[in-house]
Amino acid sequence: MSVLVYVEQVDGKFKKSVFEAVSYAKSIADQQSTNLTAISIGNVDESELKTLGQYGASKVLNVSNEQLQHFVNQAYASVITEAAKKENADIIVLSNSFSGKGLAPRIAVKLKAGLVDGATELPKIDGGKFTVKKSAFSGKAFATVEISSAIKVIALNPNAFGVKESGAEAVIETFSPEVKSTDLAAIVKEIVRATNKVSLPDAEIVVSGGRGLKGPENWGMIEELANLLGAATACSKPVSDADWRPHSEHVGQTGIAISPNLYIAIGISGAIQHLAGVSSSKVIVVINKDPEAPFFKVADYGIVGDAFEIVPKLIEALKAHKG
Repeated sequence: MSVLVYVEQVDGKFKKSVFEAVSYAKSIADQQSTNLTAISIGNVDESELKTLGQYGASKVLNVSNEQLQHFVNQAYASVITEAAKKENADIIVLSNSFSGKGLAPRIAVKLKAGLVDGATELPKIDGGKFTVKKSAFSGKAFATVEISSAIKVIALNPNAFGVKESGAEAVIETFSPEVKSTDLAAIVKEIVRATNKVSLPDAEIVVSGGRGLKGPENWGMIEELANLLGAATACSKPVSDADWRPHSEHVGQTGIAISPNLYIAIGISGAIQHLAGVSSSKVIVVINKDPEAPFFKVADYGIVGDAFEIVPKLIEALKAHKG
């Protein structure tokens, strides 16, 4: 038996969440006294693939197929399933990213495997029981799930597990499974990504604004603060609904769910729908002039005051510190 980890690439490069998933999968492989194999789909340079060895992968299956250059959910799930069978893998690990959330259940069905999505800790094996802690109820709670199936699929939440380097070198192996036409009934023709911006799902720090900013003309200080912190920018649903900010920045139950190390909410009251998408953040800082704002109940740090006075001072302090 072995462990298999799917490594998602973007424009031929791996993001931090991939190295987290590989580090997590390597720790599981060590628990099981077995090897870790990674599978990459798409055009990725061999030098980039070899970096996976630094985080514990002893072998990398490289799938380079013209039909699979863009993410195709069903086809990718079939390829990863075939890789799991080839490697006799009984544990398959993915990042609980946008694509991972679609792949994990499909792979589990194909392999007749148990599934834990949103894992936050390493599995625990006690008396033959295999249990995994995961986020639940839109990040408002945790659940411990026991998987009793022979094959297990685990999707790891971003920023839930630290990156660990082992210093080894991975062997690159070409893998060319058959791609069925039925798996390509729906394909992606083009992907347009925002450039020069930190991706929200991958961001370690997020600065977010709400209706308390009064209008889109006041967003400059949010962007300036984010730039100083190397953070992504986000917003609440009413802000995106009013077209103050693009919908791609909307975080919450009906937007993007995030789990950064630091989430700074400015002028956001903290309705339950918004909290559902950000409550997995490790540290939450709230700036709001309403001392009764619901957000203060879940905040690690809270500042009661006018954002138009506090944020400029915070920017000034950060500039002085960097200077």
